[in-house]
Amino acid sequence: MLPKSSTVSAKLNSIERTSSSNTQQTPPFSFVSRINRLWLLLFIVSLQITILFMARSLPFHHRRTHLADPEPDPCSSGRIYVYNLPPVFNQELLNSCDELNPWSSSCEALSNGGLGRKAVGLSGVVPEELIPAWYLTDQFAMEIIYHNRILNHKCRTIDPNSATAFYIPFYAGLAVGKYLWSNYSWKDRDRYCDMILKWVQDQPYWNESDGWDHFMTMGRITWDFRRTKNEDWGTKCIYIPGMRNITRLLIERNPWDYFDVGVPYPSGFHPRSDSDIFRWQHFVRNRRRKTLFCFAGAPRGAVKNDFRGLLLSQCKNASGLCRAVDCTSARCSNGTSAILETFLDSDFCLQPRGDSFTRRSIFDCMIAGSIPVFFWHRSAYLQYQWFLPSEPKSYSVFIHRDEVKSGTSIKNVLESYSRDEVKKMREKVIEYIPKLVYAKPEKGLESIKDAFDVAIDGVLKRNKEHEQPGYKWRR
Repeated sequence: MLPKSSTVSAKLNSIERTSSSNTQQTPPFSFVSRINRLWLLLFIVSLQITILFMARSLPFHHRRTHLADPEPDPCSSGRIYVYNLPPVFNQELLNSCDELNPWSSSCEALSNGGLGRKAVGLSGVVPEELIPAWYLTDQFAMEIIYHNRILNHKCRTIDPNSATAFYIPFYAGLAVGKYLWSNYSWKDRDRYCDMILKWVQDQPYWNESDGWDHFMTMGRITWDFRRTKNEDWGTKCIYIPGMRNITRLLIERNPWDYFDVGVPYPSGFHPRSDSDIFRWQHFVRNRRRKTLFCFAGAPRGAVKNDFRGLLLSQCKNASGLCRAVDCTSARCSNGTSAILETFLDSDFCLQPRGDSFTRRSIFDCMIAGSIPVFFWHRSAYLQYQWFLPSEPKSYSVFIHRDEVKSGTSIKNVLESYSRDEVKKMREKVIEYIPKLVYAKPEKGLESIKDAFDVAIDGVLKRNKEHEQPGYKWRR
């Protein structure tokens, strides 16, 4: 018989063996849990992969989320406040349209919101469905066109406190135009500019910036507003103290004046919709051009060594490769069908300086898909940087005027371009056509930006920069 202590020890050993045996045969609970979690994780990952592959196989429009991205703010560059000027500065000038030109009435030319009369004689020249988009637009009508468009601009505000730019709808070009000829005095030519400056300087928002955030349209070349002596041509409008800080949109700028901005001359094509733009681009792209180059202009017999006369002479001696339109008569006024058809039929169009460094013909030529040939850098390259390609050689040819005077053959220069080079240059011209035209709708086109849109966007971005620290007008 075992002692009592031995019996207890034996029982304990028996229990330990049993427990040990049970431990070896049955997995602990924690191990089972880890296996279950592993399977659950594998299931979730496989489910996600399956959903991902199913989503990638769906068409895009079925994958869009219900929460659309917020629309970008079309007025992120700022808003425009339009001054309500006394009628003497705009509407009364229009009302006296028959007195603005000493030779004839300007009423028809300034009708239709500045677009002028409907063009005639275009049947067979342009596609029939686009004829209603053509007008006999006067080259000095931009003030009216811009005013009408700004009044309907999406970024116009009636709260001056929220404005980035302040527009002064003064028809400066019309106001001074009637006094440029006949026996008017320098005081007559300066009267309107003196009046508008006095009016605007009484406005609180002018005094906050001294005019740095104000802009206006001046529908003539800058030199008509830069008289330095009383006996000279034009008005001294730009040189009047207080006017220097205003951004000025002009059809020809002074390249060395920051506040002058060159904008396209108004031309005859005023698209009614995006589709008008597309149709016109297709038309000029596929036009069969019969002549290498052309020139439309009048010789200046009274000018010594007249350059236009030299171009006409080269054109006539180009063995049928050049088409000339002599504008000695009124055949070239406001973009007639004879001019348009000439540009449509030519690969290149010669663009010497006009009465000043620029001429409307540059834009008539490019809108027709013809490649401009320049002889002065100031005719385009230093004028319309917001509207033309940054690389001049991509859309134009430059031949220095002195080379032509020295006997360089324009025909030979233009013949040196291959057909592929000509095609590439024309395509660049066609690409930029929307930026060279002023659309007919007062609210603009559906999605394409025209010359007006580009100009206003540029002004707003410039004024936004003026708001940054460091500009001297900030107080």
